[in-house]
Amino acid sequence: MKSFVLQNIKRLSLRRRPIPLVKIMHAAGRPESTCEHPCELACPDICAVHAAASLPPIDLDEAHRRFDHEAVRGVCDTGRYRMPYFSWGEGPPLVFVHGAMDSSQAWIMTASRLRAHFRCVAYDLPTGRDDGARLGRYTHAELVRDFWALLDHLNLPRSYVLGSSFGSTIALTAMRERPERLPRAVLQGGLALRPLRRLERVLARIGRFLPGTTGRLPLREKVTMKINGAGFREKPEQLYRHFVETTGRTPVKAFAHQALVLDTVDLRPILPEVRQPVLLFCGDLDVVVRPVHAEILLNGLPNARRVVVEGCGHVPAYSHPEVLAEMVRQFLTAPG
Repeated sequence: MKSFVLQNIKRLSLRRRPIPLVKIMHAAGRPESTCEHPCELACPDICAVHAAASLPPIDLDEAHRRFDHEAVRGVCDTGRYRMPYFSWGEGPPLVFVHGAMDSSQAWIMTASRLRAHFRCVAYDLPTGRDDGARLGRYTHAELVRDFWALLDHLNLPRSYVLGSSFGSTIALTAMRERPERLPRAVLQGGLALRPLRRLERVLARIGRFLPGTTGRLPLREKVTMKINGAGFREKPEQLYRHFVETTGRTPVKAFAHQALVLDTVDLRPILPEVRQPVLLFCGDLDVVVRPVHAEILLNGLPNARRVVVEGCGHVPAYSHPEVLAEMVRQFLTAPG
């Protein structure tokens, strides 16, 4: 599906002027923006020109200090597991759904910037470690029911949602089920289906019975660098180590189960029914969710557009939290 580049912004290192090349992509047939400076964010939904002339870097340590001091943590019993979550900030609610082999901790840097505009809520998917989840019986539909259980627990009749990778499938399904409760969404590394290859399926089935965490898997460092290393070029080493350590805490059984659940998902038939505005946030170096997956969403979703960030891989919440937060803020904030 043909897309149109509306605006390019020169990429600079986050250590200096932290603006990557940002391209706003529209589905074919949609008019290109005619935005002129200054437009006070009056552009249709989001404008690359106003990605900000300079986004101050997010300090990892400071974000965690603020989080520890300000965020409210809780547990929601969904009836299937005891779901840890946090709530941070004031304003319209924004619920974050993390991807496979990750946790709510992925969102701390992004939420540290968005907490001034939104009530940021993030939760952990079931791991079967200390949460009472019986992973062998978990289905994708139950993961969606857990999402609704959290919103009901927090008394949130309406909320924005940001779903990352595997989490985007939960967000999409929920948007189709109850569109009146989820008026708008951002899908980072979003996909409608991602069937496993034969070897991946075999390894996932074996992984259901392995003890320990993903951080202890053989060759984990080497594989992680090959898949995600390019997205951290010119970034402080601390950010990459934070990513490796955070995702390395996931139990192998949980990651294997998430992969097998994803193998069963095909949301293409429901995409035309998801009519809410959707922003697809993509990295041009993402080798996990490739452009073909975004094209499926652009073709299927009636009201979707895409942001492509140069030099970004599959995990911008760790590598490009400033850009992710700014794109989310612009897309979810009404003009004027």
